[in-house]
Amino acid sequence: MKIGYARVSSGEQNLDLQRDALTAAGCGMVFEDEGVSGTARRRPGLDRALAGVKPGDTLVTWRLDRLGRSLPHLIELVAGLQDRGCGFASLNEAIDTTSAGGKLVFHIMGALAEFERALIVERTRAGMASARVRGRHLGRPRALTDAQLAKAAGEIAADRETVASMAALLGVNRSTLWRALRGRALE
Repeated sequence: MKIGYARVSSGEQNLDLQRDALTAAGCGMVFEDEGVSGTARRRPGLDRALAGVKPGDTLVTWRLDRLGRSLPHLIELVAGLQDRGCGFASLNEAIDTTSAGGKLVFHIMGALAEFERALIVERTRAGMASARVRGRHLGRPRALTDAQLAKAAGEIAADRETVASMAALLGVNRSTLWRALRGRALE
């Protein structure tokens, strides 16, 4: 029996394409993970799919990177399937590990998937470093402007307001204001 596995890593992505391809390939059941990275070791849909395969079954994915992003993890998953007498197939790359040629292609495509992931991480880090050099703030937007912080610091220093009352006036949590003031003092 063919058992399908589909995964998307963000809520904006859609499982329909993968689901349709797996059904057309003859998968009797399709297990899914939505909003889960391929680098995550624990994936509920994949765990159920792996628990559902029996000797003689084949786990089928739309693309190899849907199963995982790291070559060691991919090899571990496929070796685990083989130990249990099960196969693995990837529709896009035409991989079928029930043959020697399929095993070779699997290892080559797995290495390419890991290489692609490493390039993405490298480009992201370079972009972040470049943004930092140009003085851009990365991450979540700051809750308070410099003007708000200066006003809050002045009011608190003059004992006209407490940290808690000033935070309430600014519409932020007391700890948010406290952290921002502490960070401002360190600059």
